[in-house]
Amino acid sequence: MIRINLLPHREARRKRNKVAFVRLLVLAGVFGGAFVLAVGAFIATKISEQEARNNYIKAENAKLDEQIKEIANIKQEIEALKARQQAVEDLQSDRNQPVYLLDELVKQVPEGVYLRSFKQEGQKVSLNGVAQSNERVSELLHNVGNNSPWLEKPELIEIKAGMVGQGRDTKKIFEFTMNVGIKRPRDQEKAALAGAPAAGDKSASPAAGPAPAADKTAAAPAAAQAKKP
Repeated sequence: MIRINLLPHREARRKRNKVAFVRLLVLAGVFGGAFVLAVGAFIATKISEQEARNNYIKAENAKLDEQIKEIANIKQEIEALKARQQAVEDLQSDRNQPVYLLDELVKQVPEGVYLRSFKQEGQKVSLNGVAQSNERVSELLHNVGNNSPWLEKPELIEIKAGMVGQGRDTKKIFEFTMNVGIKRPRDQEKAALAGAPAAGDKSASPAAGPAPAADKTAAAPAAAQAKKP
């Protein structure tokens, strides 16, 4: 027997397909929402963890800043104490500077040079005097600059010619003003320590050899000329 279905089966199939599609959409929406919520929760957790790390780092940086400030204050106090200690040591050592100054002036001022006055301000000494010639002033500058362990950096400020005496006793003189530096004892000790290895180096002494006799004979007339008034 042949059976013929006269019901609207196509509309029913379409309805079933539509319901299935709606169910799939709802299911996909539920899974999508759950996935989005899970990802959001994971990202929020990571953000909170990173914020906690950042806050910890900020707190530690603040502690380090405080420690750095304390260290800077301690360094300033140490530098201030060192400066005070150095000032006290300089005051104690500078008490003997007038003695060293007078002793060096006696040694380094050549014949024919007469000092009228000298004045010390700090580590600078101003000398005022007269000389018989320009050569005497040059010799004084050379002695102070090269031969004195306490005096250094001579600087000629002014030199001018003048006359003293009357009639036949009139003589030409040269008035000069110069500045020299005077070393502190600690500076002189540092210079002596710096020159000690060079002076104690025995490897250079054989190569140098004794000074030739011609140098001594040549130096004798120059020394005699320097002693002339």
